[in-house]
Amino acid sequence: MPLTESELLAMPESDYMNTEQIEFFNARLLAMRIELQAKVDETVEHMREQETVADPADRATVEEEHALELRTRDRERKLLKKIDQALGRITDGSYGFCEETGEPIGLARLIARPTATLSVEAQTRRERMQKLYAD
Repeated sequence: MPLTESELLAMPESDYMNTEQIEFFNARLLAMRIELQAKVDETVEHMREQETVADPADRATVEEEHALELRTRDRERKLLKKIDQALGRITDGSYGFCEETGEPIGLARLIARPTATLSVEAQTRRERMQKLYAD
């Protein structure tokens, strides 16, 4: 039987990314992928069903809905890519470790965001630098 989040968090730090934890995150990522793929398929099907509308006001509404669905689909596509990358890190043994520092990302952060590639500290540094150079 798979671990619960609380059982996972109760494990000692020395158990970080042991087989049970890897299986937990692999199952979570696969479930996320299946759910997201179903949404993508639903969006594609819905966009195929849209028909042309003669009234300009109705057409504007349909086009706005279409634009919103395209933005949603783009976000879903990006998340699917992140999920696939995380599954790849599970396969190569680098999952759960910061890609900048090599330090553990942490179970709580991975539970909240299973596709995380940076520790909280590295993410904060990156965001600070982006903000600094964005101005």
